[in-house]
Amino acid sequence: MLSSKSINKAARMAERKRLRNRLVRGSTRTQISKVRRLITSRELESAKQEMVAATSSIDKAISKGVIHRNKGARLKSRLMKKLNAAVVVGQSNVIASEAKQPRSKRKVEQS
Repeated sequence: MLSSKSINKAARMAERKRLRNRLVRGSTRTQISKVRRLITSRELESAKQEMVAATSSIDKAISKGVIHRNKGARLKSRLMKKLNAAVVVGQSNVIASEAKQPRSKRKVEQS
């Protein structure tokens, strides 16, 4: 075991912090993966709601010092980028399906 009291105490504190950080990091990763899964399955309304929860989870991890603020910003940016791209693709599919209405075939009269 370690020799001095202060070293023992620091080791105990580091272990407590490690476990606490692990829980926060795990829950944040879970929120992020939920959003990604919803985006790939094209459930965009649910993805938008989960995006709010994921953003909140990332912000909490930043405030607790579990992840760096730049990493948090990068995670949020990438998630929003994927979500916005999926929304645009979803909207373009709707517009494209409306535009593909059958055209009437008119015979051109020859004079």
